[in-house]
Amino acid sequence: MAATGFHSAAELNDLLPGTLPGLLGIVIDEHEPGRLAAHLDVRPDLLAPNGYLHAASVVALADTACGLATRALLPEGASGFTTIELKSNHLGTAREGRIEVVATNAHAGRTTQVWDAVVTAPAAGKTLALFRCTQSVLWPRG
Repeated sequence: MAATGFHSAAELNDLLPGTLPGLLGIVIDEHEPGRLAAHLDVRPDLLAPNGYLHAASVVALADTACGLATRALLPEGASGFTTIELKSNHLGTAREGRIEVVATNAHAGRTTQVWDAVVTAPAAGKTLALFRCTQSVLWPRG
């Protein structure tokens, strides 16, 4: 992914069709440097066989929010980034409704970025997951 700088929420949503986030139905609601908010409407095909939201759906929402937000904070000259570590603590789940995420930057350096994301089910008034990832900043070879 090339370093492309800041994108509005609408521009980021235009990037999603034909990708996993687009397939899942992730929608970017707000974006400013260092913060991104998004949501996902829970539907039957995002559930695990036990009838609850699949953990991978939650992780995909959080990772997408952090990854898209990383783009705006890449240092000048960087060619992109890749995720080198992610962790999630799942505190609850959902069967229906909308889940939301807010990703915030904890560190934006020349070689790494660290992002935190909180996934919630606002209608139920609960936190579903706490997520943290580390992004490696990529530089052109040569």
